[in-house]
Amino acid sequence: MKSIIVGVCFACLVAGGLWAQNTIKPKKLTVEAPTWSVAVEKGAKWLASVQGADGGWGQDGGETSYIRQGEHLESNGNDVANTAVAALALLEAGPAYRPNVDRAVDFILKRVENSPQDGLAVTDQQGTQIQRKLGPYIDTFLTSMLLSRLDGTMPKKDQNVRVRHALEKCVAKIERNQKSDGSWNVAGGWAPVLGTSMASRSLFEAQQKGVAVDAAVAASAERYAFNSITVTASAGVVSAESAGVPLYQSAQALEQLSRTDADRKKNAKQIAGLQGQISNQKFVDGFGSIGGEEFFSYLNISDSLKRTGGEEWKKWRSDTSKKILNLQNSDGTWSGHHCITGRVAVTSAAILNLIANRDQSHETQP
Repeated sequence: MKSIIVGVCFACLVAGGLWAQNTIKPKKLTVEAPTWSVAVEKGAKWLASVQGADGGWGQDGGETSYIRQGEHLESNGNDVANTAVAALALLEAGPAYRPNVDRAVDFILKRVENSPQDGLAVTDQQGTQIQRKLGPYIDTFLTSMLLSRLDGTMPKKDQNVRVRHALEKCVAKIERNQKSDGSWNVAGGWAPVLGTSMASRSLFEAQQKGVAVDAAVAASAERYAFNSITVTASAGVVSAESAGVPLYQSAQALEQLSRTDADRKKNAKQIAGLQGQISNQKFVDGFGSIGGEEFFSYLNISDSLKRTGGEEWKKWRSDTSKKILNLQNSDGTWSGHHCITGRVAVTSAAILNLIANRDQSHETQP
């Protein structure tokens, strides 16, 4: 499916009803898809080749010369969120791309360091496509995720100090600006529940690196996930923060509730219910066509299922990898077919999915 659905993001505002009516069929899978490693390398090479001179990426590439002719852009220039997710993908793609990651980190750190202590923002750039879809502070959440991964891994002591200080600043921003319901579903995004997912994940990952995280904030985020699925189960209502798409909300809750052995034991009933939705193809199709939102949701599901393994994980890993492989463009990119359409965010999310889904016992197969 190569064309972008005209007007879809306006239609998205009428959340649940539109999702129920959406009958767009996913692209038929073929047997000619490349192996995950070939696809990841091709995508990573494209990302590296279009990195901007300033170390950043924008919606469709790092320099204006890389932007597709006729592509409608939400904003011009490179931004923190696209740069952070591209850096996350290249970090996972292998050590050959570490120079690109380091340049991206410098781009991001300058903006975090110059941002005010108060408020959630780490950048003064507004109106980017990824902000309009995942919430106005997605830059902060993705930055926190990236810095959590990098914390303690930089080659020089002063670089590690700089990363840790920026990470602690992001964590403090996220903690101070949690909403009373436990989410970060800040108005201004189409599906900000995905931003909530990344905010919560970034706090969890920072905590694993030894950063102090307020236990009350983490507990409130877990209650939010629990309550969101409870309301859906009892009233059949999918929140507006999920754009009325069950995939986005359930994927967030599934990842949130399954992080540790204790979580999986405590939330076993809820997790089983969420996992049961995966057999429903309409649920997996999300909005009905593939945008960045679907790929980010798939990543939440993969990271949850692989914690326990089993046949359900094997089937999900195989089916989802095949779907993603068959959506790759000839130039190595992936581009969304609704809402988050930009090649940088979608290519990065596709790479992260394929790497998360890889079968480490058979590295050439998804």
